[in-house]
Amino acid sequence: MKIKFLTVILLACMIVSCNDGKKTKTVTATEAKESVTSPVFENKGQQLVYDMVQKVGDYKSLRAKKDVVYTYTYQTPDGKTDVTTEKYLFKGELSYGAYERHERTLPNLEGLIEQGFDGSTYWLKHNGVALNDEKYLKRVAFNRPTNFYWFTMMQKLLDPGINYEYLKEETIEGIRYDVVKITFNSKDDKPTDTYQLYINKKTGLVDQFLFTVADFGVLETPNLMKLQYEEVDGMLLPTKRLYKKSTWNADVSDAPWVKVTWSNIKLNNGLTKEDFK
Repeated sequence: MKIKFLTVILLACMIVSCNDGKKTKTVTATEAKESVTSPVFENKGQQLVYDMVQKVGDYKSLRAKKDVVYTYTYQTPDGKTDVTTEKYLFKGELSYGAYERHERTLPNLEGLIEQGFDGSTYWLKHNGVALNDEKYLKRVAFNRPTNFYWFTMMQKLLDPGINYEYLKEETIEGIRYDVVKITFNSKDDKPTDTYQLYINKKTGLVDQFLFTVADFGVLETPNLMKLQYEEVDGMLLPTKRLYKKSTWNADVSDAPWVKVTWSNIKLNNGLTKEDFK
């Protein structure tokens, strides 16, 4: 052990010298460590997103919580409401939703609706009976990964295959923002979503963002989503959300907002894969 320790110290403090007699450079242990661990950023936009994720808690920190159970409430301006108990297993991105109230999602079905993704298959149950209707299952195949993604979105903004572009600095209602555009590499030239993040220069958090919904062909006209955060077990989660149609300048009409809330959030519940079958 002593030999290994001395070797590390010698390497960290070695003198790099050129044969032509140029000045030597001493590499300290601290500099050697920083050269290995410090991330390299493509541009300012990527660095701002990275710094933001460190504030809310990165994906490694979230995965260490194993799983989550929470209540998801979604209400449209006409008052129609979905209330579900959501469960996710972070490893494998398994997802489950029990719809106690579903005035928006399959409202023609009365009683309890359960949706799930067990790692390979999407499934649907109505009052405990499995349904195999193709149209219904397409809705499940949209809801399950979408709900999971919204919960983990901030962490996933550091995933591979993402492009970052710093657009500008902008002041909105007296608050200064750095505006960063996010795009995603496409598979098979399929359209992908575009996000425009408004990162509060004082807090480092995303107060609001513009987004498209490529799966439904909503690419030209974005939605603006406003966020409020809550600390849960060391993580900052955007538990209160308002969104509606917008322009790419973040101008919205006087139309009412869609309201989304996450409540009763509990991390690390001991869920297993069997809970999602």
